[in-house]
Amino acid sequence: MVRGRRRWWAAGGVLALGVAAIVAPNVWVARSASGQVHAVEDAPHRSVAIVLGAGLTAQGRPTPFLEGRLDIARRLYEQGSVDAILVSGDNRTHAYDEPTAMRDHLVEAGVPTEQVVMDFAGRDTYDTCVRAKRIFEAPDAIIVSQSYHVPRAVAVCNAIGLDTIGVGDDSARRFAGPYRAGEQREYLANVKAAVDVLSRRDPVLGEVEPGITDALARARSDAT
Repeated sequence: MVRGRRRWWAAGGVLALGVAAIVAPNVWVARSASGQVHAVEDAPHRSVAIVLGAGLTAQGRPTPFLEGRLDIARRLYEQGSVDAILVSGDNRTHAYDEPTAMRDHLVEAGVPTEQVVMDFAGRDTYDTCVRAKRIFEAPDAIIVSQSYHVPRAVAVCNAIGLDTIGVGDDSARRFAGPYRAGEQREYLANVKAAVDVLSRRDPVLGEVEPGITDALARARSDAT
């Protein structure tokens, strides 16, 4: 009888730890992003819009999810909420180049080429945030993604010391199935984000790149 009770207590303890391991990171993300997510038209000024990659079509163009993010970044730039745009995505092979496709989309939409800076090693949210701060030396940022993803991105950026608010895209809700799947993935993605922040792992780094610093200097010069 005693052994049986001990097994139940042990099993209950393991279950409780498992639940806490999932719940705690999600609570952290929600609290960290509280009050830090804005509508496009209400976004306060920050230096840089960071756009996270979201895949390319077979033709090498941004997917509808990525188009939604890029269109928000364009609007933020046009209304003066940001002075430069950092497009961050995957380019591990010559055949797959998210940042260049993102830059081209923005330039075609009217954003000056010189105000769009490409990060070719933004392999996930944590990598993008760390590289924006340490490699591109962004002083502060508005991070742009789908609405379900923005709280995690804001929480990660702020946790690694990059003052960041977020603006979310809802246009992709028309793709109901993939959008719901993205929402559901966030529960476990928040756990990974917490592990990344606590471990302070280094992404792909390298030399400091002056692209954002130069773009901000141009914006200041144009304003005077």
